[in-house]
Amino acid sequence: MAAEIKTGAPSLHRALGPVDLLLLGVGCVVGAGIYILPGVAAAEYAGPAVTLAFVAAAAACGLTGLCYAELATAMPIAGASYSYVARAFGPVAAFGVGWALTLEFLLAGAAVSTGFASYFMSLLHEFGIDLPQALTQASIAGTAPTDLPTGGFHTNALALLALLIVGGILMRGIRESARANAVLVVVKIGVLLTFLLIGARHVQPALWHPFLPPSEGPFRYGASGFLRAASVVVFAYLGFDTVATAAAEARKPARDLPIGLIGTLTVSALLYALVSLVLTGLVPFRTLNVPDPVAFAMAHVGYPGIGMLLRVGALAGLASVMLANTYGHSRICFAMARDGLLPNWFTRLHPRHGTPGHGIALTAGAAGLLAALFPIGILADLVSIGTMVAFAGVALSVMRMRVTAPGMVRPFRLPLGGVRVGGLWLGIIPVCALFLSLTTIAVVIAGLWQQARMGHPAAAIFLLLYVTAGCVLSVIRARIVNKTNPKQELTAPGESIS
Repeated sequence: MAAEIKTGAPSLHRALGPVDLLLLGVGCVVGAGIYILPGVAAAEYAGPAVTLAFVAAAAACGLTGLCYAELATAMPIAGASYSYVARAFGPVAAFGVGWALTLEFLLAGAAVSTGFASYFMSLLHEFGIDLPQALTQASIAGTAPTDLPTGGFHTNALALLALLIVGGILMRGIRESARANAVLVVVKIGVLLTFLLIGARHVQPALWHPFLPPSEGPFRYGASGFLRAASVVVFAYLGFDTVATAAAEARKPARDLPIGLIGTLTVSALLYALVSLVLTGLVPFRTLNVPDPVAFAMAHVGYPGIGMLLRVGALAGLASVMLANTYGHSRICFAMARDGLLPNWFTRLHPRHGTPGHGIALTAGAAGLLAALFPIGILADLVSIGTMVAFAGVALSVMRMRVTAPGMVRPFRLPLGGVRVGGLWLGIIPVCALFLSLTTIAVVIAGLWQQARMGHPAAAIFLLLYVTAGCVLSVIRARIVNKTNPKQELTAPGESIS
């Protein structure tokens, strides 16, 4: 029998069109990636070719976006990639993807709050206020994103405080309407267009040569550096899959979701590429390893006032991304706890506001702690791993569900056909998406190994500890689930699969 989703809960109002979904996606994506990563990726890995790295990362995400479109239109349920893998492969694989998603949200929240703190300190500096480095610098920091402490204990207390404030707001049950989101997107894009219009007048084409600097060692410029840059800037597109979670509210999912997903990636990639191109044409790319590269470039060419405007725009954009990210993180933990894969503590609701207060407090606090200890370079690397594991799970789920549920109604179907091989349907798009996801994971891990060999093992150690904790927790929770749910069903309350 076809595996279709049935729900006993009231249907959501289908009020979102393609423009609404596009604004939702762009609102979630445009954040730390545009204001921070171009500088780090250009200075450390790819030089001016970081422009093409953003395009390559968008193309890879686009293939996964089409996979999301098929699953989201066929299964308009909460949980996105976690829920898809749960229904395609069961609780063990679902826990793995869910654990990777918590890594993604955890580190993304830390990275965004680090960027927020950097731009806030930069804005304070314009008014003659300088906070002590002991309260604004990560413990593992130095001249490069992965350097170890240079003396004394430091903590980015400002980043931690920002996330704690965001957590407090979310506990009170904050709601964002589509109109407010649209206004926020317009403001963010307006600020970036201002940078492009003014910056383009001062571009020095000579700074783009060589466009891809010759290799200076493993993963530092050259071909390997370009691949490393592409794997890092994948973080810039974190949140485009939020469009998939709106499947139940799209007016015409088969038409609107692909437009929203691919449109989000297209608009974001265009903005990222143009900003990177102008940025590396304003100042030498080796000088861009600063916390606020966009504002730094404007000040460099003699527009400190525009730099201040950019800082204000960045703060607004980063604050909204912190809210959305912490919200999503707490809800993923809530869904996993609901299914018995995390402790029930995450499902406890605030007695007054009805929000998962315990989960919000833990996720915001944990992300804030990482932000206080790790710099943006390490955080961006590790976020890419969590993101790519989720993307790989989505690609595999498409291939699996085509075999196990051939009769499922799919308003949007992936083009280019495919063949059945064992328990998988091998279509060109999901196979390419899976290959690119696994390649990105391999490149990031190789980069972490290289850092460890050079005496900077912090990121590799953290990843190893996180994976180990996930394995231990999965064994413990599997025993509990086997006792309470011997059939290993992960159907959410109000949903069933027949």
